[in-house]
Formats: sequence, C-alpha cells, structure tokens
Amino acid sequence: MEYFEGTVESIVFYSPDTGYTVCKFSLEDGQTMTVVGSFPPLSPGEMLKIKGKWEINPRFGQQFRVENFLPILPASAKGIEKFLSSGLIRGVGPVLARRIIKKFGAETIDIISKKPDKLKQVEGVGEVKLKEIKKSWAENQNIRDLIIFLQEHNVSTNLATKIYHQYGEKSFQVLKTNPYQVCLDIWGVGFRTADQMALKLGMSSSSPERIKAFVLYLMEKDNEQGHVFSLQSKLEKNCIKELEIEKEKVKDAIEKLKKQKSAITEKIGSDTALYLPFFHQAEGEVAHSIHKLASFPFLTPDFDLDKAISEVEEELGLEFSATQKLAIKECFGKKLLIITGGPGTGKTTIIKAVVDIFHRWEKQVVLAAPTGRAAKRLSEATEREAKTIHRALEYNPKMGVFRRSEKYPLTGDVLIIDEFSMVDLPLMFHLLKAVPNWMRLILVGDKDQLPSVGPGNLLRDIIDSKKVEVVRLDEIFRQAKDSLIVQNAHRVNHGQSLIKPDKGDRDADFYFISQNDEQKVFDTIMNLCTSRIPDKLNLKPISPQIQVISPMYRGLVGVDNLNRELQQRLNPSQEGLKFGNRLIKVHDKVMQVRNNYDKEVFNGDIGLVSHVDRQKYRVEVDFYGRPVFYEKEEMDDLTLAYAVSVHKSQGSEYLSVVMPLLTQHYIMLQRNLFYTALTRAKKLSVIVGSYKALYIAIKNDQQVKRNCLIKEKLIKASEGKGR
Repeated sequence: MEYFEGTVESIVFYSPDTGYTVCKFSLEDGQTMTVVGSFPPLSPGEMLKIKGKWEINPRFGQQFRVENFLPILPASAKGIEKFLSSGLIRGVGPVLARRIIKKFGAETIDIISKKPDKLKQVEGVGEVKLKEIKKSWAENQNIRDLIIFLQEHNVSTNLATKIYHQYGEKSFQVLKTNPYQVCLDIWGVGFRTADQMALKLGMSSSSPERIKAFVLYLMEKDNEQGHVFSLQSKLEKNCIKELEIEKEKVKDAIEKLKKQKSAITEKIGSDTALYLPFFHQAEGEVAHSIHKLASFPFLTPDFDLDKAISEVEEELGLEFSATQKLAIKECFGKKLLIITGGPGTGKTTIIKAVVDIFHRWEKQVVLAAPTGRAAKRLSEATEREAKTIHRALEYNPKMGVFRRSEKYPLTGDVLIIDEFSMVDLPLMFHLLKAVPNWMRLILVGDKDQLPSVGPGNLLRDIIDSKKVEVVRLDEIFRQAKDSLIVQNAHRVNHGQSLIKPDKGDRDADFYFISQNDEQKVFDTIMNLCTSRIPDKLNLKPISPQIQVISPMYRGLVGVDNLNRELQQRLNPSQEGLKFGNRLIKVHDKVMQVRNNYDKEVFNGDIGLVSHVDRQKYRVEVDFYGRPVFYEKEEMDDLTLAYAVSVHKSQGSEYLSVVMPLLTQHYIMLQRNLFYTALTRAKKLSVIVGSYKALYIAIKNDQQVKRNCLIKEKLIKASEGKGR
C-alpha cells in the first residue's frame, strides 16, 4: 500500500449507484495521476489523503486504486482558493473565493470554521449569503467527519453519503444506538448492508436489535411479494437458519416487537399471523368499509332504464348482450358493484354507457384508474376526464399524504375504478377513507390477471367472499371475435389449447413459433425485434409499442440478458452514463421502477431517453410526449426496458408483444401469468418457445397464495362479527 496527499483536479467519471469514481489527482509537487475507487460526490479542488496501490488497466493504462481515504483541508492560500472555487460550498464561486482569500489568506479555513461572521467584511457577503455559506460548510464538515468515522470501520463511502442525507446531524447518534435503523429508513439499503455495517461497528451477532431488524426485514420482504402478513413459524425458521441463533431468542425478539407495537399478531389456525401495524389496520378497515358502504341506502333511477340503454345503443351503433345489459342495470340497482371479464367482453364500452346514463340522470361521475396509462385509456374511451387514483385523492408527494380523506371526502355521486385488479391493499385503504357513504362505487377489472404488485389480492378476494354483487362478462364482444389474441386469452382461461393462424396467414394478430433450444429462441427474438416486427407494423425498432415480456430475469432469454443484448443491437452507441452494471444512452428504452408522484411517473411507465448530460450526470426521458428529468441520485428509479417482466407489464398495452416460453421457466409457468402477458398486446402477440412449456403454462392454474384475510374479514363484517 502507498500513501499520497493531493488535490482533485477533475472528475472523469462518477457512478451514483456505487460511488465508483475516476478522477485526475494532483500531488503537491505538481505531478498528476489517475485515481479510481469508491467515493462520495467529489468536487475539483478538494484535498484528500489516499491509500491504495498501483494497477494497470488494459484500456486506460496505469492508475491508482484507492482502498481508503481521508478528506483534508488545504493549508496554502492557493489551495484554499481552488477548494472554495470548486462549488463544493454553496454560495461561493470563483469571484467570491478570490475576494475571501484576498481578505483572509491562509487563515480562511479557520475563519469559515470558527469565526464565519467575519466573512461579512468581504464585498458580496450579506446576511443571506452568510447563512447559505454557514449551512453548506456545516454539511460539508459533518459528512467529512461521518466518512472518516465510517472509513475507520470499513464502511463504504457511498453508504456514508446516503446515511448523512437521511439523518444529517443525527447520523452519529443513529449509528451508535441502532445501526439497523438504516435499512428501515433508507430506500435501497437492505438488512444485509446494515448488518454488515452494524457488525463492523461492534454490534453483537445475537443482539435483540439485530434479530428484531431481521424479523422486520423478512416481513417487509413478504409485503414486497404481495403478502399482507407473515407467518410466525416461517419467520422463526428463517431467523434460526440465517442468523444461526436459538429459537428462544427469536421468540423473545418477536415479543419485544409486539410490546413496542412494531408488529401486530392474529391467530390463524395453528399458526400466528404477524403484521406490520399499517397493514393490520388497512386490512381490517378495508373489510369494514366495504361492508358499510354496500349496506348504505341509495337512490334508484326515476326514469325508464331499459329505454335509456336502448338510446345509448343507438348512439354507439351497437347492441348489448343480455349480460352487458345486466351489468349496466346493476350499476343503478346496487350501491357497490364489481364488473369482471376478460379482453373483448366490452368492459370499457359498458363504462361509457353507464357514465352517459348517469349524466342524463344529472349525477356526477368520478373516473379513476391505478396508473396514468390506464387513466388515459379510460379517458379516451369515455371522452371524459379520468384521473389516477392518487390524483383523484390529491396525493401530496412532498408530505406523503392524501388530501382527500374522511375529513375531506371525494365529491360526486358515483366513483368508477377501472383496472381494479392492479389496486393493492394500501391504496384501497386510502381510497375507501375518501369515499363518502352516499357515493356509489363500481369496480371494473379482470380477475384472471395477475394480482396487484403491492400487497393483497383484492379483486379476487372480494369476489370470493360473495358479499359484494358481481357481474361476470364471459361473452366476447362481436368486434373482438376475429382477434386470435382475444380468443386465445379466453381459451387459456379455460385451460384449452391455443388457436393458431392458418399457414401463410400474414395478417393474423397471434403467432406461436415452436423452438425447443434456448439459443434458437434467443436468436428468433433478436430477429423479430430488430427487423420483422418493425417492418410488419411500420414502427421504429426502438419503440414503446414493441415489447419483449419474459417470465424470468435470469438466463439467456431472461429480462436482464435480453435488455443487454437488445440495447447492443438496437442502440450500439457507447456514449452514455454508467450506473453500476447499467449503461444508459440516448434513445434507450427505459422503465420507471417505482411510483414518483412528484414527477407523475409510475411503476411500469416506459419512456425513451432523449438527452444525457455527462457533465451534470443528468438524464432526460420522454414519457408519452412529456419530458422528465432525472438527477444522478434518482437514477435508481430507472432500468432498461427493451425487455420487462410480466409483473412490470401489468396494466400496460403495447401494439406488439414478444414472449419466450421454455421449460426452464418452470417456476413461472402459470396460467394467470401467461394470460396477463398475452393480453398486453393490441395488434400482435408472438410466443417463441416449446409446446411443452406452453402446455404447462395453460394447465397450471395453481396460483401462488397470498397471505391476506380480506375475504374472511369481509365475511365476518357482514355477519356482524368484525371490529
């Protein structure tokens, strides 16, 4: 190991994902060297004491890899001026830095640290500017101290920066009392990272805080998998295995969580359900609210409903089936109604008819859907305003609260929610709080699609409870009968084999290309996406309307590899920004991976990168004609989207979908998963794979059970046994 002391001259590369940095480093004797390693964001002019070793990079030559570093402050007037001019201290630029140095010289650092009010003697420094300099200097000093402290315990500087941004001046206190708090508070930091840090900081491997943190981590993981609660027996088993501790210590930790009200328990058969508090409250209140709403008195139309339906039929130029007419009538004859059906059964047409009739009755209808994409489609179909549920509830992203609630409920007479299968328990909880007793609630969705990404399986559970009126649409609307996509979707639901187009039919909207070899499946997908489908549909190869959907992330035809390979073929330019293993380039197809209500982009939204700023580490993405900007610390929200998982495609529609289907995907070969992928396509669906995998997917109707008691609690509420 060698040691050097010097100044950061310029930043060549920086990854906010990992903190990996390449910079030019100037030594006191004027020599420069290339330095690489993990750092917090550095600025030219900063002084560091670095420890590491020389290495030869095949592409870039000799460079110094830093294993450890300490921030230091410059001593000479020249060094101080460069440091202040770097922009590291907000409010001080090159001009003001020169004035400060002219006034205080080599004493400048001491003045800023201990006697900052003296800076008012410098031209251009008033009260406002002084306050800004003080705050920025304090932040800079705090993060330096934190990095030094964590460096001594071998904790990465990237994590140190995240910790400081979360806790600020309280960082030391949090780390010394309970370092596991980090994984609960900082998005992207899991238990493993916090555990590694805690053990390095001297926390005992059998400490109650460690066990409690791991239990909460496992419960959060279950929530991420769609479960509302965890089973205590499974939690205990995982803790004993992973932490290598005794069962009694796990039980003690769970008891402490219960006493602290960090976990709520309910008896479920011979086991115990363990809830995070919010999910326990949400589950109980959703069941209670549904029962209460369905039981509330309501008005019925004072006009001839059959006549109104006939008038709508005439306006739309169609004739409703008996079931469709029943669905429309029940919207006026029930306080709370579910309409469910597959593609082509006329769900959207029914919504349009219902909205028109309510307006004739002079009733105010609110239209909403879980995502921006679904809301836009609903608005186009009904020719009326439709909002995302979050926007309808007036969600404030900065405060993290919904303005609409029981104290300030929604206004209107009828609320219609489309794509209800995508609504999870937390969102339903907030929605029902804002629905007044007098408002009708009509829920429309496809119960055979995958359940929501978030916890719960609301649509199916409410239907299975048999405590809410349900109309099932099973007749394919006549305009959809010619579509093989629609016909096959319904056949999949009934466990039947697929209809294939006639040989040589180039106008069909569905094709199955038989391939058993994974390499051949991969080659076929590359050919389809780079030339055949763009040519057929007259689209650019990089288009949000051509989507590969894969059941798995790993493997040759998994999401991760398909993204890398399609990016290389469709967007071969090397100009871009690297974030961990990802390279984001102009024209890339990317996906938002979590809801950002501030930017109004949501989990699953797909856009095209329109601009990359390599200097500022800033990216501009075009989402459906609207530019959205991402700073370097927000890049975790984006991932490549040439290929996506079935869950990520949920609620979206694309002109064309390509899907690999092989027996290697066995764990994911489920009917509702295949059905969901198939129904994402509007004009063309191409399945590439083996007949055996196809057969397994269609016949496997064993859905993964989610831990949720909505059905049971809804039944109890209707029997007067709830709450």
